Amino acid sequence: MTNTNQRPKRPLRVAAAQLGPIHLADSRESVLQRMFRLLDQASASRVQVVAFPELAFTTFFPRHLMDHTELEAYFDLDDPQNGGLRQSPGIKPLFDHARDLGIDVYVGYAEKAPTGDGFGYYNSSVYYSARSDRIVQKYRKVHLPGVVEPFKQPGATQQLEKRYFSNGDLGFPAFRAPGLLPNAAKTAAGPGEAIPLEGSGDAIFGMLICNDRRWAEGWRSYGLQGAELVFCGYNTTAYAPQLLGTSEDIDRKTAEEEVLFHHKLSCQGNSYMNACFSVNVAKCGLEDGHSLISGTIIVHPNGHILAEASTKEDELVIANIDLGDCRRGKEKTFAFAKHRRPDQYRMITDYTGVVEPKMLAADGI
Repeated sequence: MTNTNQRPKRPLRVAAAQLGPIHLADSRESVLQRMFRLLDQASASRVQVVAFPELAFTTFFPRHLMDHTELEAYFDLDDPQNGGLRQSPGIKPLFDHARDLGIDVYVGYAEKAPTGDGFGYYNSSVYYSARSDRIVQKYRKVHLPGVVEPFKQPGATQQLEKRYFSNGDLGFPAFRAPGLLPNAAKTAAGPGEAIPLEGSGDAIFGMLICNDRRWAEGWRSYGLQGAELVFCGYNTTAYAPQLLGTSEDIDRKTAEEEVLFHHKLSCQGNSYMNACFSVNVAKCGLEDGHSLISGTIIVHPNGHILAEASTKEDELVIANIDLGDCRRGKEKTFAFAKHRRPDQYRMITDYTGVVEPKMLAADGI
């Protein structure tokens, strides 16, 4: 007998396209050729969606102090009047290649966007649909780490994202990715037609970038929109005591192990607490003398790592997933509509920084 409550499978073959180091001297064309090779590998393995890292087309330039003229070379113009990012010369070849292969792409880049009185500069990512040949959604990094003014200590690892980028202003918009699931339900066509079952439509995705993965608010925002998979690209330094709170007395090997542990903890814990898959992809290796962690992982909604990179070079990490696996968490432990109590969460939005309880009196009363 057929179980009428059995949901259909929602299979997807996804890949994280890890990139090794990209140096200041590397040309955009050389980087694109590396990305093409990873896409070709993905096509040969019948992958449907490929995720590239944060700032995938360039070195991690926020570690360098640059003037405005130098910086301009690292940003790609996203101008709606000229076809948007889809037609931006430095990125268009990647989308063209992905379209020809029929592979959707998540990719991070440095965005220059026209405003009413000039330009805005953001650390951004987009999701490109090969089937519809368009950018479905854009995301701008919300939680910018680092400092505005460079550290003065000799040999300090610099992180100048707050100097070069504005905080993201698009929020955490989940979106449907068209055409990936052949059995996806569509909206009801007319009166009296059955409303599609929750979790049966086109795949629901979200995007984060690097430091965002450490902040529960973004993940929960996606969880509340029913996200089934969250992409997160990153460039994470392996040793930066001025930035990460790591003791300066700790050796570099131990420091990198701790950074890697916190990275995985963030991705695995938040995937579990929001009952979603996540594809977390690094730019890694020794980049112009600065070490970046690897740790590229694809995570299951139960928090388990399904696939992981084994190198610090260009590497394609592939996993077969079933988005239907999200339903158990979404309908049981993390059935938000049943169990959440937002009336008790006011501090989360009322407070920005820490507000400690009042000090006790000397007698402890």
